Amino acid sequence: MILSVSRRTDIPANYADWFINRVHDGYLYVRNPMYPEKVSKIAITDDVIDCIVFWSKNPKPMIPYLNKLKNYSYYFQFTITGYGQDVEPGLPEKKELLKTFIELSQRIGKERVIWRYDPIFFTSDYSMEAHIQTFTHFCAVLRGHTNRCVISFLDFYGHITAKMNDLGAKVPNEEEMRKIAREFSKIAKENGIEIETCAEKIDLSEEGVKHGHCIDKEFIENLVGYRMTGGKDKGQRTECGCMESIDIGKYSTCMNGCRYCYADNGMESIPDNRLKYDKDSPFLCDRSEKGDIVTERKMKSLRRKRG
Repeated sequence: MILSVSRRTDIPANYADWFINRVHDGYLYVRNPMYPEKVSKIAITDDVIDCIVFWSKNPKPMIPYLNKLKNYSYYFQFTITGYGQDVEPGLPEKKELLKTFIELSQRIGKERVIWRYDPIFFTSDYSMEAHIQTFTHFCAVLRGHTNRCVISFLDFYGHITAKMNDLGAKVPNEEEMRKIAREFSKIAKENGIEIETCAEKIDLSEEGVKHGHCIDKEFIENLVGYRMTGGKDKGQRTECGCMESIDIGKYSTCMNGCRYCYADNGMESIPDNRLKYDKDSPFLCDRSEKGDIVTERKMKSLRRKRG
């Protein structure tokens, strides 16, 4: 199986010690976000996990633990945007994040660190011209340290609307999407970086940007060295082309505080969740409750059998 760590929260930035303890013990518990009484026990031993996909805006706390993952195949989706702490208040300065990116790339190889510049939106402070200027600088710094950059445009989820309105945020229209994609594609190509979109309806192939898959079956097969079964992830948006995976995160536990975040239902709930954090617990920011229905999920490798 593919382990997603995690679309729901930034485990490498905030909970690296918990995850490594789970690797040591070989299992963890995940509560169903829609049906909280349903809990899955998930084996995460290296014989059933084909690949781990880490999602993070600051994976520096995970770097000291990489030697604990030597029996696993894995790669990072590392987001570095052009926004400041008015939008991403819990993150270090960009120069520090760029240093971390380079350090991680040097440790595990540039093909295993995918840069994300998303979501893209405009405000009076973050105009198209500002994005292009920042993207140009980042490409120059990251040249030779990644092969791929993923972009996407802001989706106005209901619970972030007020925060986005406070910023004066605007989603680019089609003409603006095509222009920024064209400029980004040119800049990225000059720096040896391929650029693609994540879960976007718009076809930007004429601008030099192809549709991408963050959990990319072909990419993972090349990484692990064998063919795999497994289809499209039915739990994701229609436009998402990712293959199936198991996400082990919990919503409203991320400390990054990004104002555009779809996985945070309100910063006021995060302290309560953090009070439940125990790095030695099989749950992330949670504990067993009366009435829990625990089911052991059937886990197996997706390695395709010969013949």
